[in-house]
Amino acid sequence: MFLQSSIYIVFALLLIVSALLLLVVLMQRPKQEGLGAAFGAQMTDQAFGAQTTDVLRKGTVFFGTLFMLLCFVLAVLMNAQYKRSHPTDLMDGKEPAPATQQPASSVPAQPDSPPAAPTSESPEPAEAPAEAQ
Repeated sequence: MFLQSSIYIVFALLLIVSALLLLVVLMQRPKQEGLGAAFGAQMTDQAFGAQTTDVLRKGTVFFGTLFMLLCFVLAVLMNAQYKRSHPTDLMDGKEPAPATQQPASSVPAQPDSPPAAPTSESPEPAEAPAEAQ
């Protein structure tokens, strides 16, 4: 349960960091004034001051590093969940040994014993088996 909830939390954080990384990258002003100008690079200069490119560059490095770390953590958590649900040894290709099961009754079954004869009120003499010739 803890593993599943931590996967959901890391995945939610990864989505948030991805959106923030996308915004920071789009706000940067490229040398050719491409997509950054379309999304308001002029406005970021006015809002954050003349050192906007340094702040956005540091933000890009921070969010990019955080994105990579969260991807790694998510991969480790998903691998742990997979190993927990599939307990085979992937390197050897062997299935784990099955657990021995105890019989349901406390008296062990005797496979060679004949079935019990039905009882009746009048006892009949038992017939002797015919000899094979």
